[in-house]
Amino acid sequence: MNDQGIENPGSRENLVEARDLKKWFPIQTGLLERLMARRVEHVHAVDGVSFNIRKGEVLGLAGESGSGKTTTGKLVIRLEEPTEGTVHFDGQDLGALKSEELRKMRRRMQVIFQDPMASLNPRMTIGEAIQHPLQIHFPKEASSHKEMIYDICDKVGLTPPQFFVDKYPHQVSGGQRQRVVIARALVTHPDLVLADEPIAMADVSVRALLLDLMIDLKNELNLTYLFITHDLATAKYICDRIGIMYLGRLVEIGDLRDVYSNPLNPYTHALLAAVPVPNPHHRRTETMPSGEIPDAINPPKGCRFHPRCTYAQASCSEVEPELRELKPGHFVACHYAEQFL
Repeated sequence: MNDQGIENPGSRENLVEARDLKKWFPIQTGLLERLMARRVEHVHAVDGVSFNIRKGEVLGLAGESGSGKTTTGKLVIRLEEPTEGTVHFDGQDLGALKSEELRKMRRRMQVIFQDPMASLNPRMTIGEAIQHPLQIHFPKEASSHKEMIYDICDKVGLTPPQFFVDKYPHQVSGGQRQRVVIARALVTHPDLVLADEPIAMADVSVRALLLDLMIDLKNELNLTYLFITHDLATAKYICDRIGIMYLGRLVEIGDLRDVYSNPLNPYTHALLAAVPVPNPHHRRTETMPSGEIPDAINPPKGCRFHPRCTYAQASCSEVEPELRELKPGHFVACHYAEQFL
């Protein structure tokens, strides 16, 4: 293990091992500005993130919009190329794979996108959308594609499949479209599924049903999820471990029950305090952080949360805290986290 208690690449227990991931996006400016500028500015979307995803677990990444969750997920499955850092998938360095090798690996890494209307081609029928990954990854089994499509439709609750395969996305409900996106992701029998806010666009009435479906499919198909959400109430329902991100950095990670019952970072405290309580007679009394998430182009010096933190002291604005293990398997980046133990 390294100094953060994270197992080294090649561990049989881990399906994914991300190390020191960074993704800096250069700011697009005009020609004159580029010629005059002394340096190119970047958006620090992800700025040094390390974690593992164990086989068969659900790891959640949570945080406000702009914290770098989705970009981290894209880096893990190499939809984005990292500025720095490495990702090992089942012991293989994804950054070292050639294009054809990576294409073959794609079968084992699939995505459930947030907005099904944006991710589904409106000119494709539902059957064609689900078949598309099969045409790419299993072209020699073309005679079996129809059977595979019907099978996955049954598994995700699009029954009877014959009723849905010839319809277009606009002809079915929002919950059914989300099931189509899930079916398309799972039809290749992947090992890892990146679920990026997978129920955010669904009606409130069907969200619990979709989460139950994802849990059932995980158990039935032996899946591993990287579950990205801004909703800690949703994460509590499905995740085994949770990582909290803020402004491109991982500020806390650990077993979900441990993090929820005893958060060690002030930012995690703030996120949990914002979760509504299902009791009209109970009011939250915790002090919420002021302001919004800072500019990712010029992140605050020291701890990135210190301008909004009610516990901040002088050293917080000078020295950036490292992720350290305060309890077994529970890591936190805060200079004064011991006060929350």
